[in-house]
Amino acid sequence: MQKYLLTIILCVSSIIAQAHPGGTNAAGCHTNKKTGDYHCHQPEKQAASPSGSKTTGTDPLYRQTGLIRADNLLKLDYEGFTVWLDCKKRGAVKFRYNAQHDTGSAKRYDKFFLDPNVPAECQQTTSKAYGHDYDRGHLVPANHLDASASAIKATNTMTNILPQSANMNRGAWLLTEEIIECYRDIDELLVIGGVIWGNNPSDDYFVQSHGVKTPAAFWKIIIRGTGQDERAIAWIVPNSRDATKKNLDRYLVSVDEIERVTGEKIPVADYAKHDKPSQSWLIPRGCNKG
Repeated sequence: MQKYLLTIILCVSSIIAQAHPGGTNAAGCHTNKKTGDYHCHQPEKQAASPSGSKTTGTDPLYRQTGLIRADNLLKLDYEGFTVWLDCKKRGAVKFRYNAQHDTGSAKRYDKFFLDPNVPAECQQTTSKAYGHDYDRGHLVPANHLDASASAIKATNTMTNILPQSANMNRGAWLLTEEIIECYRDIDELLVIGGVIWGNNPSDDYFVQSHGVKTPAAFWKIIIRGTGQDERAIAWIVPNSRDATKKNLDRYLVSVDEIERVTGEKIPVADYAKHDKPSQSWLIPRGCNKG
């Protein structure tokens, strides 16, 4: 694991995205020359969706998506979660959401789609399946936003999707989601995660088909409690077929290790940043993970 983390640290890419000067583009977006912020205005006319159908201002996703360019990234505020998108990589670098008590039962949306509000040069070129034994893997899972039909639909936007090894997506990564599903009924949780892109051209199968490289790993932090009761657990999960459920504990790290690797500042009490549990939080008996 130490060897793997060293490789991750050496491979972490710098986050760069270029601002677009001038007036609004086809998506109704532009850069504020005074502040440097990139944002989008709701268009008065209908805009064509990637599928060719019309998307109007009353569409839940279209109405509830906000874009702001900050720190050379596109910050996408969807209903219930936020994703930070790197235009150069055409993929996300970070996500964040609150997992609250499970009161919903909205069904998962059955289609994946591009976001009509996001400039084409900043997102993947298609929503088609990846192939090569990689899933369209969610950063923010649909099941955690099942209290809202529009929020659960938004999780299928390709800005929230990246190539994930099928074993990893249905294994170690899924287990982190199941832990959140169970513990959100005990405490409200803050979930922060992101992508470690790395630099391994040998598995970049989707540059031509989707315009996106294959991430090397994904990281996730769950924070629960407040004050002296604040607790956190963190993982760096390699995007590989070896990342099965039974191997999740191998990927446990401390929060300050993630800060060191990614450069992120995580809103966790200092005393909680240094702890690394000996095992992942156990699934409580009787938990409904559905």
